[in-house]
Amino acid sequence: MIAKLTGLVDQTGEGYVIIDVNGVGYSVFCSNRTLNMLATAVGTVSVMIETHVREDHIHLYGFADEAERSWFKLLTTVQGVGAKVCLAILSVLSPDNLVHAIASQDKAAVTRAPGVGPKLATRILTELKDKVGGIELGSTKAALEGEVQVAEGANQFADDAVSALVNLGYGRSDAFRVVHQAAAKLGTEASVEILIKDGLSELSANG
Repeated sequence: MIAKLTGLVDQTGEGYVIIDVNGVGYSVFCSNRTLNMLATAVGTVSVMIETHVREDHIHLYGFADEAERSWFKLLTTVQGVGAKVCLAILSVLSPDNLVHAIASQDKAAVTRAPGVGPKLATRILTELKDKVGGIELGSTKAALEGEVQVAEGANQFADDAVSALVNLGYGRSDAFRVVHQAAAKLGTEASVEILIKDGLSELSANG
């Protein structure tokens, strides 16, 4: 079973890269995030590999880092999510973005991926929120557990502040992140107005 490849980028195409390892070319399917990294790489590259063996083929899926591979494996546990859909999701959402999307149950963020409709997005968000605690995801896992804990203990002020920022045109994941960061910093008794102001300040600084 191939778990990692180290070699030279021979060529890239739509959704795949060919990596030359000592004269042998391996065709590897990747997310756009990983492909962009490989396309600009100079010299030897290394990609984490997930090998899928079927009766009629052997497919290699490559990832820029262990976090992306862990999310790929986690996403495939959801009914109706195959490898192609996984790569589509990872092409529009980095591991950190997925953390925020799951913690905030941001369906709009997940439906940005081709092939993911509202019903499938809801299933992904619901099932992953329950499953992620039992899968090793390194710092991404820790970040998710922290955000879910804050979300579960959040008061109505935080919920209202998130809704207000969403109504102002900000994405739910971003609104959730800055409001709950503010709530953790200012305390659960912070008013809606204060949470909105602090959230807007953070969004403006990063925008």
